[in-house]
Amino acid sequence: MSKTGVILVAAGRSSRFADAHYKKPFAPLAGRAVWLHAAEKFLDRDDIAQLVVVIAPEDREMFLDKFGANLAILGIALAEGGGQRATSVRNGMAKLASDIDLVAIHDAARPCLAGRWIDEVLATARRTGAAMLATPVTATLKRCDENRLVTATVDRSGLWEAQTPQVFSRQLLTEAFAADASDTATDEAHLIQAAGHPVTVVPGSPLNLKITTRDDLRLAEQVLKVLPKPSLGGPAHPFADDDRWR
Repeated sequence: MSKTGVILVAAGRSSRFADAHYKKPFAPLAGRAVWLHAAEKFLDRDDIAQLVVVIAPEDREMFLDKFGANLAILGIALAEGGGQRATSVRNGMAKLASDIDLVAIHDAARPCLAGRWIDEVLATARRTGAAMLATPVTATLKRCDENRLVTATVDRSGLWEAQTPQVFSRQLLTEAFAADASDTATDEAHLIQAAGHPVTVVPGSPLNLKITTRDDLRLAEQVLKVLPKPSLGGPAHPFADDDRWR
């Protein structure tokens, strides 16, 4: 059985969140920080061996002051990120134990995960080496110029909106990083595909939302109340097999 490590990325600038007091991963949501909601979805699982949270260097003092006890109690490792997402993930990987052979990368600003979605993307990655959650694009897409004038309608067939977690063989991810030192890939699936390895999409859910603005916090609080719950050996959540939760 592969040993899985999780890298929780919380090193972004949160410029669109526009809050003078918090970056979005550290904002309060239903009684605790957004990143802790995301972390607990993995820490509650027997198949996760390690979790690393990656923060910006300028947030280190604040983070340890507010969350140092959480790191110690929950056994979470801490890494410092860089100016690009790929740099942050590289630094997170350096903190993983040597026996971790499957790596899941998740946005710390995605707190609304259900165990079923994690089950499916982990199982697919164990089988194929590279998998990610995503949802099919259903809206009509418009391309605009610099003046926001519509120049084209984009064909949405075959388009999927990327989510996290994205999960990869550690060896495959290490080789992909070694092949591209630019650190400009917008997500890890992009990096893996550029290295020539296919990435399998696992259907996710619109409920797996990413906090971007303060309005998203109110929506996330409601989503947390209705997410499918783990069965804990008993009957599954009544909606666990309902496609509405995808």
